Amino acid sequence: MSSAGQEPLLEAEDLEKEYRTGPEVLRVLRGASLTVRHGEFVTLAGASGVGKSTLLHLLGALDRPDGGRVRFKGAELFTRSEPELVRYRRQDVGFVFQFYNLLGELTALENAMIPALIARRPTHEARALAQAALAEVGLADRARHRPGELSGGEQQRVAIARALINKPSLILADEPTGNLDPKTSEVIYDLFLRLGAERGVAFLVATHNPDLARKAERGYRLVEGRAREIGAWRD
Repeated sequence: MSSAGQEPLLEAEDLEKEYRTGPEVLRVLRGASLTVRHGEFVTLAGASGVGKSTLLHLLGALDRPDGGRVRFKGAELFTRSEPELVRYRRQDVGFVFQFYNLLGELTALENAMIPALIARRPTHEARALAQAALAEVGLADRARHRPGELSGGEQQRVAIARALINKPSLILADEPTGNLDPKTSEVIYDLFLRLGAERGVAFLVATHNPDLARKAERGYRLVEGRAREIGAWRD
């Protein structure tokens, strides 16, 4: 979805993050900045271990930066109270991870319902939302299957349905195709593009796969702790 001229949905400015192990200090982010606009599909590329996950965790308020700031819909994120940050994580942002993070004893439907139940929606409403989300990702007929009965691509689509259930404005996806074969990876990325167009939800997707990154209208490359915008993808 084209978003030229729109105000940013998410802005990160000069983010810094370091980790200490005894006397050792590892500076992971050294002033990383990026923007994501409403309904936009943006990729964050970079080699494994360069700090893509760290940056996504900060943007999703799963961790706090040591410096810099994040704005969501124009408002500072880390000046909010902890209950407000919890609400941000539950309602404004959806998360998709490389390893799916599904509960093995639950069905696909029950896994997809979890965020709605945490948000204290009635069970019947959570079930209806999960059924609709599974249908949207092409898994209506797999709702009663447990993760062990699903392929990797199907498990990731359950995770995507779970991320969508509370109707977030932004999906943060961390190497979502890292465990999948190339053909299934294409399917997942095409699903992201379709959902963005149909729902108007923005995606920020971390990947080290340049072929998949080129599907984005715009992207960043994370190098030495800084995010460099690269516009339309090219070699």
